[in-house]
Amino acid sequence: MAPSTREPTVRRPAVAGTFMQASPELLAQEVDQYLQSDAALDLASPCPKVLIAPHAGHVYSGRTAGRAYALVRAFGQHGSGRIRRVVLLGPAHRVYVKGIALPGVDAYATPLGLLPVDTLGALAVADLPFVVTRPDVHGPEHSLEVQVPFLQRALGQVQLLPLVVGDVSAAQVAQVIERLWGGDDVLLVVSTDLSHFHAYDEANAIDQASCEQVLALNGSLTHEQACGATPLNGLLSVARNRGLRIAQLEQCNSGDTGANTPEGRARVVGYASFALYESAPGTGGDGAELSAEQGARLVALARHALQGAVTAGAMGAPQVPMSTPSLMAAGLDVALQAKGASFVTLTQDGQLRGCIGSLQAYRPLVQDVQANACAAALQDPRFPPVSANEAPGLRVEVSVLTVAQPLSFATQAHALWQLQPGVHGVIFECVHQGRSYRSTFLPQVWEQLPNVVTFMAHLKAKAGLAQDFWSSEIRLSVYRVQKFKEAER
Repeated sequence: MAPSTREPTVRRPAVAGTFMQASPELLAQEVDQYLQSDAALDLASPCPKVLIAPHAGHVYSGRTAGRAYALVRAFGQHGSGRIRRVVLLGPAHRVYVKGIALPGVDAYATPLGLLPVDTLGALAVADLPFVVTRPDVHGPEHSLEVQVPFLQRALGQVQLLPLVVGDVSAAQVAQVIERLWGGDDVLLVVSTDLSHFHAYDEANAIDQASCEQVLALNGSLTHEQACGATPLNGLLSVARNRGLRIAQLEQCNSGDTGANTPEGRARVVGYASFALYESAPGTGGDGAELSAEQGARLVALARHALQGAVTAGAMGAPQVPMSTPSLMAAGLDVALQAKGASFVTLTQDGQLRGCIGSLQAYRPLVQDVQANACAAALQDPRFPPVSANEAPGLRVEVSVLTVAQPLSFATQAHALWQLQPGVHGVIFECVHQGRSYRSTFLPQVWEQLPNVVTFMAHLKAKAGLAQDFWSSEIRLSVYRVQKFKEAER
């Protein structure tokens, strides 16, 4: 099939020059100034799952929004790179829409450049009956556009899923948010201002009460309290159900940031920003991460077992005793003696020569690594057994797996959207016509299959199914690995 020659579609800026600077240089300077915060680029701080930020002209609400976006700078393109996707929800101001509107374009533009629209994320919610594709709704809407320069300067090139929330219920918004919750690579942003056109002191009183309601995760705000009440109420419902922790960052109004005169304080608009955090994950069954020294010991153990296996195999006795000096030494380390799951991968000149592993922890990690090293050398059905002469030229890699977590998904697109290339190992399971199918790919496989659609197609083929197969009986689980490689030999 010939590559598509279709020109990418772009949602062009509607409020550059009014709500924000039209000059790329001035806009970047302005946003960077708002992003200055003690929290910026602090890798020790937790990463928020959700931000709530105002959407007035930058001169009025930019400082308040900047307090929120400063919290995620350490997790963007120029930091850890953890955040790869942003789901942005804001209310419809200009064009009525019955439902929640997808943009129907390939990219969102600001004077700072383009952000790609998360088309896979759009497919993940497109089956919901109240989700519609309406470029005309996005065209003049400012509630999303004013947020995008903050995302560009704080996070860099992320996949953006912009959603304009129209005439829907908060419960429907909550359904979309749950669908797009994703993993730790997804940031959700809700765009809303607070009260409109009250006198300064009256507005402060109204907004303070509204902020207290938000802090209580009470999703019953009215549109007189917040113009983005519908997306905000949907979010607060989800946050309460998921047990999120919330922190208020700032509250002010246009009387503080605009014309600080009696006339300017006669009719003001309120602003506030918040950050919401998921509970810190426990160790569960995963345990703490292993140190580089512990990883090196596992690699040395795998090498020792590999050499012993091929030597014994050459003598007609392929089984290697588990009580080797290497195992005994490693067994002194409590973390390595705990139950663990591993894969051992053998390569020769960069090409796969054997890979066998365990998906579940059922024996001490040191024993698992040793047994899998032997199996990778002698029992991988894709390759002939490794010979004693060949073994010294092989490179050993040990992958230690976390406990696999089931992936909840509504459609195939929703499942694919949740996969994190380069991070997730994936287990595929399905019972079809009375037969069981199962396969897995380690996260390292993303290096050869970086596209999620292709990755999943090959995973199905590995299980023995057609690449385009899909069924409601499919079960997916994801895990992560710590990789420890042997030095070049």
